[in-house]
Amino acid sequence: MERNDRPNEQNRHEDWLDTELGSSKRATEPPQAEQVTRPSFMSRMFPGFIGGVAGALLTGAIALPFIDQAPDVTSNTNVTPDGTPVQTSSNIKDTSVTNAVAVAQPAVVTVNNFAASGFSNEAVEAGVGSGVIYKKENGSAYIVTNHHVVNGADRLTVTFNDGSTAEAKLMGSDATYDLAVLEVDADNVPSVIKIGKSSELKPGQTVIAIGNPLGQFENSVTRGIVSSTSRLVPVDTDENGQADFNAEVIQTDAAINPGNSGGALINESGQLIGINSMKIATDSVEGVGFSIPVDIALPLINQIEQTGEVNHPSLGVSLRDVNEFPPGYLTEQIKLPESVTAGTIIVDVQANSSAAAAGLEARDVIVKINDQPVSSFIDLRSELIRDTDGVVMIEYVRDGKTETVDVEIQNANGDAL
Repeated sequence: MERNDRPNEQNRHEDWLDTELGSSKRATEPPQAEQVTRPSFMSRMFPGFIGGVAGALLTGAIALPFIDQAPDVTSNTNVTPDGTPVQTSSNIKDTSVTNAVAVAQPAVVTVNNFAASGFSNEAVEAGVGSGVIYKKENGSAYIVTNHHVVNGADRLTVTFNDGSTAEAKLMGSDATYDLAVLEVDADNVPSVIKIGKSSELKPGQTVIAIGNPLGQFENSVTRGIVSSTSRLVPVDTDENGQADFNAEVIQTDAAINPGNSGGALINESGQLIGINSMKIATDSVEGVGFSIPVDIALPLINQIEQTGEVNHPSLGVSLRDVNEFPPGYLTEQIKLPESVTAGTIIVDVQANSSAAAAGLEARDVIVKINDQPVSSFIDLRSELIRDTDGVVMIEYVRDGKTETVDVEIQNANGDAL
């Protein structure tokens, strides 16, 4: 499926108590002799006694709710011979975050990309990212990272949590999902990460990112929350300057910086729930990072392991979006009802393709796929890629009438899925 001439349309107390004490003025009286009498002991002590009791009762009433609350941190102290207390230890409980990091961190690695440079053709470091060891089997260990981390590499190495390094073999990668799989010798692999379920995430849940930001700070840990469990972000997979796929990602405010790419996003149990992939990097934006959900990544990782690539489905059509044409052309030439304001138009159908077999024709306007509205080419392609059944239901408009058809999709090479 090709994209024809689609223009780029992507654009984004002292709270104070004012108590006024009233003043009283004493009337002026003629001066007269006044006998000063010394009050008795009881008359002097009784008002103070009553005031003390009242104060104690008031203090107790205020403090009572806090008496049973234990402090979070307790300290043990010794006393020197001169009576000076000296702190010797603190009893601070480990948090779920520190425990999660201790479990997952050994399975996160640094990925080093070396590419040939200059007349000597010597491989020099061209980039650094992160990766996650997700499996050990038959003497090999497997690492998932991002396609853009390994893209263009002539040689790859990984640096483990303990500082040791190993040569890595690229098993395959996929630009659309930004995933790649590396293979290393399992002898010195310290740990394999536990796999969680991204489908169980909830907005506001604590997550932790582990990786190598800026290629300099190995084993860095940042914490944040899940901002959204399923965000659609337009991406340019073929690097032509135009978005052609809506990636479904986890949005988080955990710091994800260059070099974190391919690293782990984990939950408080230390389980992998996402592969850190990208962030919005502008001066006016902070705390907007994205990770590939592990539920989406795992089937694709398995495909790369087995075949070296991901099978992308294709209808075998060329498309242009409805909003690229003037209204007059749509109503007169395409015979599109004025009520239909979005969709993508089939410009050409390849022979022996899925679309041809289903009877789709040029000038058909696709408005839905699997009951999901299609407002652009990106919507159609994204839903095709996510489909796992090999059959999609297309709703389209032809000559002003709405029709539906089931299409058995093929991969980009024309083979059945």
